[in-house]
Amino acid sequence: MVKYVFPLDTIGRVALVTALAEEEERKSLALKARTNGYTVCLGRVGSMDSEKVVAAIETAAVREGLTRPEYPEEHALYHAIIEALHGVTRGQMVLSGIHRTVGLRFSVVRGPRSVSVPSHGEWVAVGLYGTIGAPLKGNEHEVVGLGMSHL
Repeated sequence: MVKYVFPLDTIGRVALVTALAEEEERKSLALKARTNGYTVCLGRVGSMDSEKVVAAIETAAVREGLTRPEYPEEHALYHAIIEALHGVTRGQMVLSGIHRTVGLRFSVVRGPRSVSVPSHGEWVAVGLYGTIGAPLKGNEHEVVGLGMSHL
C-alpha cells in the first residue's frame, strides 16, 4: 500500500518520491506515475567511486529503455545525474579521494516537466536517496539529490 499522498504531477516530484519511498512502495509509485505519462527506472548503487555511480545509473536507464544510447539523450541524462550527485556530495564530487562512500537508491524518470504544462516538452530527472560517510558502518548520514535536464 502506498503511503504517499503527494500528487505525481511533476518530473522532479516523481523522481524524489520514488527514490525516497520504501522498497515495497517504489514499484507501485512508478506504476502510478505512468498514468501521468512518466516512465520510471528504479535501482540501487553503492560505491566509493562517483564514476561507478554515474555508470550504474546510466546503464540502468539504457537497459530499461528509458533513454536511447544516442548523444543528446546520454548527454541530458549525464547532466541530470551530475546535478543529483552534487546534492548528495554537497557540491564536492569526490568520494574515494576523501574516504567516503555512498549507498543510494535511485530513480530515473522520463516524461513531461509538468503534467499541467505538456508544451514544455520531454525531460529526464534523477532522484537519489541514501547515505554517505566514512567507509565504516555507523558513521554515515542521509543524503538526497535531484537533477533534471531537457531532452
